[in-house]
Amino acid sequence: QVQLVESGGGLVQAGGSLRLSCAASGGTFSNYIMAWFRQAPGKEREFVASIGRSGSNTYYDDSVKGRFTISRDNAKNTLYLQMNSLKPEDTAVYYCAFSSGLSLRSSMDSWGKGTLVTVSL
Repeated sequence: QVQLVESGGGLVQAGGSLRLSCAASGGTFSNYIMAWFRQAPGKEREFVASIGRSGSNTYYDDSVKGRFTISRDNAKNTLYLQMNSLKPEDTAVYYCAFSSGLSLRSSMDSWGKGTLVTVSL
């Protein structure tokens, strides 16, 4: 079973940037579609972005399009999320996830434990 560990969260001012990482182990990383989700306080978990197995295809929620970039390094078994122009409404726990599905909108098999991102005014 694939294990996922997120890192890179923290406190940042509005307009700033953060780069999240997700280290995968226990499986063949390149076999899976990968994704980022987030859950803000008092809200349900929501989709942020996903990336295909080779990294050439990506899909974003409209709320982050043009500000966030998802990428992966299959040689390092690592998923990334570069977040620029951060807004207070981006404050959430960010989770990485993997899917054995066929499309970038497939349901996820499992999630990591998350990393907290806090954006202050």
